[in-house]
Amino acid sequence: MNVKNFFSKNRESLQLIYGVFLIVLIPVLIAINAIITISSYNDNIDVSIQRQAQAIGRTINTLLKDDINNYELIQGKIEKLALANPDDFQNIEILIPDNDNFKIVASLEKDNINKTLDFYYYSLAWKLKENESLATDSLRLANTEEGKRIVKDLYSDDRFWLITMPMTDEAGNKQAILSIKLSSKIIDDLTTTTTNNSIYILIAIILIVILFLSITVKLWDYVLLYKKIKEVDRMKDEFISIASHELRTPLGAIKGYVSLIIDETFGKIENEKMKQSLNKVMISTERLNGLVNDLLDTSRIEQGRLEVSNKEIDVLPIINDIVDQLKVSSDEKNLILEYKKPNNKLPNIFADEERLKQALVNLIGNSIKYTEEGNITISTYVENDKLAIKIADTGIGMSAEEQKHLFEKFSRVQNDKTKHITGTGLGLWITKQIIELMNGKIYLESMKDVGTQVTIKLNIAKSIK
Repeated sequence: MNVKNFFSKNRESLQLIYGVFLIVLIPVLIAINAIITISSYNDNIDVSIQRQAQAIGRTINTLLKDDINNYELIQGKIEKLALANPDDFQNIEILIPDNDNFKIVASLEKDNINKTLDFYYYSLAWKLKENESLATDSLRLANTEEGKRIVKDLYSDDRFWLITMPMTDEAGNKQAILSIKLSSKIIDDLTTTTTNNSIYILIAIILIVILFLSITVKLWDYVLLYKKIKEVDRMKDEFISIASHELRTPLGAIKGYVSLIIDETFGKIENEKMKQSLNKVMISTERLNGLVNDLLDTSRIEQGRLEVSNKEIDVLPIINDIVDQLKVSSDEKNLILEYKKPNNKLPNIFADEERLKQALVNLIGNSIKYTEEGNITISTYVENDKLAIKIADTGIGMSAEEQKHLFEKFSRVQNDKTKHITGTGLGLWITKQIIELMNGKIYLESMKDVGTQVTIKLNIAKSIK
């Protein structure tokens, strides 16, 4: 089995798999993108806080530098500083080297004063140069067991930023370590709010994407169904076209032989009933031939193969010939069929002569068919650059609702007055298509039990030049 056959036979299954794959993949990609964005946002916030914390540390360091050896004075200064900024500073401490450890000599938490700490972080800070500092949040400090203990015992469980830097005297000699504990609660709350909002928006987007993809999969089903319908429709048109062509030959033979028999070419017909039967056969053959022609024209129009050769023609002899041709049918129903010729000479029109004849025969034939008594009147007149051909009858007419679908395929007025009238419902649709192919327009006005008026408007030949 080659690839093309495989995809053709498993198209619906592959379509379902593809749809499910999209429904899973796209939300996952959106989620990954959101997580990366939120993480990057948090990292940027941390960097910004770190820089601000280091700036605060250097400012306080400068403030306390002159009194570096006066621990009581430094204690008072840091208490005043904390009092002025109660929401920012959780603790400020001054530590001095004590052998390999560091001793707290000033602190906002007075219980910590004189405590000795063995904390690697202070050892790192002591090695820094003047105006250099360390700024680390409590989560990173607690990465080691020692750091976890110090953070929990000395600084509580709340998240904070710890800024440390060496303090020097006027000569530039290291004397102590400045340790500042800054609260990160406000930033954490803001970050949490932003993160939560991002997650809510992400969930909403994922739900919308899933809904959209599910609808898209359904639309895909409709597209495939539409393609199948179009394919079936194309096959139907081809079948109708082939079948209609094949029917024309035997129909022509039947019509020819029946005509010869009726004309008594093969001998006199003595039996009157046989002659009547043959006339009925001829009528049925004509009806079937009309149906085949309608089907052929419908197939050609739908496939864009109906040939229309527009040229300059005189409409007057065409109308006269059609009236003479159809007068037999109107006389059989005791109807008056007349063409009211205009006083002035009509201009030539730009149209296909044979197709115009077909359209007029159809329209006038319909008027005769749907008129029980009265008359069918044909008139012509010039309106702007158009020649109008109007066919008015005193037939059964139509309601406004019945007129809505009149020019659609297989559309027929169905009521007690029309149930005995035969037809395919294709005539008016074919007529409309022919008129439009000749760049014309067709209009219909009708009143139930009053009559119908159909008007064709075609381009005058001189207006085209």
